[in-house]
Amino acid sequence: MRSVELAASTSDFRGQVVVHGHFGRPVLVFPSEAGRAWDFENNGMVDAIRWMVDAGRVKLYCVDSADAFTWSDLSVALEERARRHELYERWVLEDVVPFLREDCAGRSDIVTLGCSLGAFHAANLALRHADLFPQALCLSGSYDPSEWDAWGHRGDAAYFHNPMEYVMNLHGDHLDWLRSAVHLVLVVGQGSWEVDPTRALPSTRRFAAVLSEKGIPHELDVWGYDVPHDWTSWQRQLAHHLPRFC
Repeated sequence: MRSVELAASTSDFRGQVVVHGHFGRPVLVFPSEAGRAWDFENNGMVDAIRWMVDAGRVKLYCVDSADAFTWSDLSVALEERARRHELYERWVLEDVVPFLREDCAGRSDIVTLGCSLGAFHAANLALRHADLFPQALCLSGSYDPSEWDAWGHRGDAAYFHNPMEYVMNLHGDHLDWLRSAVHLVLVVGQGSWEVDPTRALPSTRRFAAVLSEKGIPHELDVWGYDVPHDWTSWQRQLAHHLPRFC
């Protein structure tokens, strides 16, 4: 494991990137809500796929979130939260991705991965930038920011970072290209906290339905009533799904 701090080239944001592994398919990992880059390891997720890391099948790039300043700051209107999120996305695209590519000798088949709010980041980034991220593994996500205690005027920023909305309006050449460029795996349980308060279960089902309507390749994997919105569930789900893609 090694940790690198990357300063954003276009804003004041600074974030950590924790790297696990020496070789393999690069996976960009987003933490759960307001999490840090080391949360993935501290909550047993790296150990859940340790054999893949040690075997050189996967290389994890775990990043800090900016949620406390963006989506989780309920003191500001949704549109402003989305504008702030754009600064974070710019850091990922302009600073994290170049670092990742250099570290991986130019590999471009980056998987995005996240749990809870991190699943939203993984899906949104893959859909918006499928040329960079052709695969997304999303565990217990909620995909409609308009449901997150939203208030105030909603403009372009909120719209273009709401995959539940912008996917419904995709059409033409871009939709045709996206159908050939991206694949999402949406995983969710039916146990504690997957409905209330996270709304992950209904949101995941609705999002899968929207993707189906648009013909965007995806898988919906709903686990049982004994599978809560928790790290222990995500460890099992990660170990089940990631080996298929790395």
